[in-house]
Amino acid sequence: MKEVLKQQASADTNSAFTSARAESSCTSFALLALLAVSAGLYLTVPKELAPPEDRGVFFVSVSGPEGAGYDYTVKQVEKVQSALMALGEKTGSIDRLNSRVPGSWGASEEMHTGSVTVILKPWGQRPISTSETVEMARKALNDIPGVQSRPQQPTGLVRSRGQPIELVLQGSNYDELVTWRDRLLKRMEENPNITGADSDYKETRPQLRLEVNRERASALGVSNQEVGRTLETLMGSRRVGTYVDNGEEYDVILQAQSEQRRQPSDFQSVYVKSGSGNLVSLASLLDVKELAEPGNYNRFNRLRAITVSAGIIPEAHLGEQLEWIRAMAKEELPGTVKMDFKGQSREYLQSGSALLFTFAFALLVVYLVLAAQFESLIHPLVILLTVPMAVFGALLGLWVMGGSLNLFSQVGIIMLIGLAAKNGILIVEFANQRRDAGLGLDAAIIEAASVRLRPILMTSIATAAGALPLMLGSGPGSGSRQAIGIVVVFGVLCATVLTLFIVPVMYRWLAPYTQSPEQRARDLSRQEAAMPDAESALH
Repeated sequence: MKEVLKQQASADTNSAFTSARAESSCTSFALLALLAVSAGLYLTVPKELAPPEDRGVFFVSVSGPEGAGYDYTVKQVEKVQSALMALGEKTGSIDRLNSRVPGSWGASEEMHTGSVTVILKPWGQRPISTSETVEMARKALNDIPGVQSRPQQPTGLVRSRGQPIELVLQGSNYDELVTWRDRLLKRMEENPNITGADSDYKETRPQLRLEVNRERASALGVSNQEVGRTLETLMGSRRVGTYVDNGEEYDVILQAQSEQRRQPSDFQSVYVKSGSGNLVSLASLLDVKELAEPGNYNRFNRLRAITVSAGIIPEAHLGEQLEWIRAMAKEELPGTVKMDFKGQSREYLQSGSALLFTFAFALLVVYLVLAAQFESLIHPLVILLTVPMAVFGALLGLWVMGGSLNLFSQVGIIMLIGLAAKNGILIVEFANQRRDAGLGLDAAIIEAASVRLRPILMTSIATAAGALPLMLGSGPGSGSRQAIGIVVVFGVLCATVLTLFIVPVMYRWLAPYTQSPEQRARDLSRQEAAMPDAESALH
């Protein structure tokens, strides 16, 4: 009879072990499938530095032909202003404009550039968003001849007004870089998601080089200083005195009229005084050469460089276009040309690598803290299994809601480490307490899952409800808030549902390889209680 009972008990034990092993295998397979789906969602979800935000303002970069003067650019900027004001009357969204020539701040020789700051009406007083206004402005400004106008909507993280795509070609000489720049520009123009591709190296800027014939000037008794002062007065203006009117002092600026300094032949009507007092034609002392040269020679990381910049359409995302540019550059560029990024593109690439480090470091810190709390290296592993479930929910939410993986959603994913681990802590800690009370492993985990169900649901629903206004909100700056809200709501809910099934099974599988925290305390107490008996035996 005893043998029969032993065999039956052994059979029950083997059956329970087989059942537990089967459940663990199914759970492991589910986790692997979850990781595979998460990887697929990560590749599918679009990526960018920051989501577009309605900040009530956008900028228009205006550039004319190389060599265009200040007066020409001002007239073209006025045409741009007229087109924008007509758009504002049509849509009722534009409040005022602020333009400047040249487009850059500070001292500049780029007189062929300009910029227009378009300030929109407050959110509640206009019928369309900033993105829609920018697209309508882009179509309206394309019809203005003689100038290139590029509207751009700023993001919440980048203060520069540069284009989203900025890649830098570096090499040993500019002639080689120009060749590969042209090939890249041609390929970028074929991409329908990229707009306004251009470079900062223009080798076609018209220039006049004036060289003084020193021998002729010396023979006629004209000094180089006299020639230089005459050219300064003629072309660049010179302050020659002041006068007082109604108590106010004004400068006297001497300069030739604009119509008298447009052609090289205008030098023939200008004379300089020689040492003998005779007037000598300025044209007879100058050798005029017309040539086309770049306005500047830029460098990047001490190498000769040409920057290629471009914008992207609203439907496209920065990460996808940068991946396309990288693949295209591998096909086109030789080994002698190095490619790098700057501006918003560089910030995006650096933020992606920083996220992986930050996420891994946060997991390590949480694991070490939990290991110290539970005095075990296995229990923290069970708890942190909730993190992949939360990440899966976050990526699923971004995919369903049409969001993107950006800096704000990445911050939300890092937040999920603590929000998701909370569920595992509630279950594992209570299961350890029940084991300390004398319950078996199966009974302890079943009771922990049932008793802790209510606090898990209450805290998770409260967290998701708190982030729900972020996900559903609209208005100025809603893009960044929606990114965080989507990640938190979907991540918390998905982790809560999956935690109730996966954590108990994994705890049942891994807990036999470790002891509860109180077990070690009881062993120490038992050893301490036995020590007086040992000492009395020695005496």
